[in-house]
Amino acid sequence: MGRIEKIHNLLSGKDISCRELTTEYLDAVKRDNSELLSFITITEEEALLQADKVDSRITRGEDISLIEGVPMSLKDNISTRGILTTCASKMLRDYVPVYDATVWSRLKSQGAVLLGKTNMDEFAMGSTGENSCFGASSNPYDTDMVTGGSSSGSANAVAANLSAYSLGTDTGGSVRQPASFCGLVGLKPTFGAVSRYGLIAFASSLDQIGPMAMSVEDVAIVFDAVKGADPLDSTCNRELCESTTAHMGDDIKGRKIGIIRQFAESDSISPQVHSAVQDAVKVFEKAGAQVVILDMPEISQAVPVYYVIACAEASSNLARYDGIRYGYRTQGDFQSIHELISKSRSEAFGSEVKRRILMGTDVLSSDKCNFYYNKARLLRQQISRAFESAFDLCDVIITPTAPTTAFIKNRTQNDATQMFMEDMCTVGVNLASLPAVSVPCGFSQGLPIGMQIIGKRYDESLILNMAYKFQNSTDFIRPADWGVKL
Repeated sequence: MGRIEKIHNLLSGKDISCRELTTEYLDAVKRDNSELLSFITITEEEALLQADKVDSRITRGEDISLIEGVPMSLKDNISTRGILTTCASKMLRDYVPVYDATVWSRLKSQGAVLLGKTNMDEFAMGSTGENSCFGASSNPYDTDMVTGGSSSGSANAVAANLSAYSLGTDTGGSVRQPASFCGLVGLKPTFGAVSRYGLIAFASSLDQIGPMAMSVEDVAIVFDAVKGADPLDSTCNRELCESTTAHMGDDIKGRKIGIIRQFAESDSISPQVHSAVQDAVKVFEKAGAQVVILDMPEISQAVPVYYVIACAEASSNLARYDGIRYGYRTQGDFQSIHELISKSRSEAFGSEVKRRILMGTDVLSSDKCNFYYNKARLLRQQISRAFESAFDLCDVIITPTAPTTAFIKNRTQNDATQMFMEDMCTVGVNLASLPAVSVPCGFSQGLPIGMQIIGKRYDESLILNMAYKFQNSTDFIRPADWGVKL
């Protein structure tokens, strides 16, 4: 049983009131946040107000939905009307949206209790959680280690029992990689399965909102609550009526699992991670699944292709932050509009955001566009076709989520290439617009290891069922010793 169902049963059975439960969570957040830096903004007033509404419904004898009254959190690049939404950047430190993102609107309409907005790498750019103007989040399993990024606060809030579940965003692995580092289940849905309206953009052809939780059941419940067509997002136009939770427990006998040879033989993936994923595949084989070895040489180009496209789109998307229309404006003297814009952006953006803007602007320049950006777009198509061909041979593909377990803070701060390579197993999924889920599959020196299960487009039901089967056959879901004890 996941946390959501457990909380639902406690509330429905009147074993605890929603206000009491929410107060417990808020007290834990206020106690532990100084060390973990999970939250940027704590929404105590809004949370207690919603909790009282849920208690009133229960008192009147009304049925409540599964997620109603369940305390949760949102990554701080998801717009919330009247609530600070900073993207962990000095540029938007005082920004308060006037509208709700569709995902939050849907959760709010179902009675979700928002505890606050979580920390992240600035503008979702990073793989460690260290690129935040509010400070780096800490891994609940070892606070000297990174949480992964960019959905760092969402991951450590859930792992530390400060939030029952959270919504993060995944542009190149930013839900799955921190889920791997923090021992969680994290889903990156198919591009277009979940509305991005109200998500502050990083790279618009890659960004996707996805849930993070301690169990596959919880992730499926939240995905079902937020998925589906939205007239406010033209890329999200497919109505996904089928419930993923309805397929939990389906037989996997005869399912074919693809193993990408290039990852299986890679020296960049640690021996401990290799071993854990190999052992995990044996669990599926024991349940009747078959293994197919896939040759995908195109996957070796995924990281450079991703960073060319992502940085190009970031350069375009972040051009709006000019110190004039909204966001930070320099407090110093300036003699021209050009100087105002230059000073505002130089002072407000962090080093990683600046690096990616400069990279993106460079590859879009007239003398380099054909060589870099247009070539990357062609290679992206080849990577997508390689995945399509692979799925002619198998039902799902299994890889490590990250090449290593969580590493010590500051390891990659002076080596951008090293940080980029942390995404080697995840970025191909975003380039091909596929769904993928990370599920814990082991530990190394007390730190969690994640396994990634990739599916065909809109095949979330299958990959979540595969993850559920694995989760129920193993014992790798272990909450860190923090926060609320349920």
